[in-house]
Amino acid sequence: MALVDVIAEVAGKVWKVEAEIGEALEEDDPVIILESMKMEIPVGAPEDGTLKEILVGEGDAVAEDQVIARLEV
Repeated sequence: MALVDVIAEVAGKVWKVEAEIGEALEEDDPVIILESMKMEIPVGAPEDGTLKEILVGEGDAVAEDQVIARLEV
């Protein structure tokens, strides 16, 4: 099994963590919701897999292209 990074496409603040460790996700299922420029932006799973790691918490600031979670595929 390989690990795949879930990457924030925009800078912002983690508004809500939508998925739990061990949860099976399909491509584009929301993992985390970011708040950026007063908009809520979902960050989805890049492909089908199981969520193995969440690297940020609610309220954390994230940078564009930062790895925020990892899936096992």
